[in-house]
Amino acid sequence: MEGIQFVVNDKGDKVAVLIDLKQHGELWEDLYDSLLARDRAAEPRETLEAVKERLRRHGKLRE
Repeated sequence: MEGIQFVVNDKGDKVAVLIDLKQHGELWEDLYDSLLARDRAAEPRETLEAVKERLRRHGKLRE
């Protein structure tokens, strides 16, 4: 695939990839977002109401 290069070790195993960001920048953004989401999946969640209340307390949200 043009703009994608694999880095291989001395055994010929693929160990990394080089992505031409000019050609595949959107692909990289999607991949990066997916990795971040997976990494954060176990983090504690806040309800929308809790977030709104915190923003109100800090004067960032009016209602």
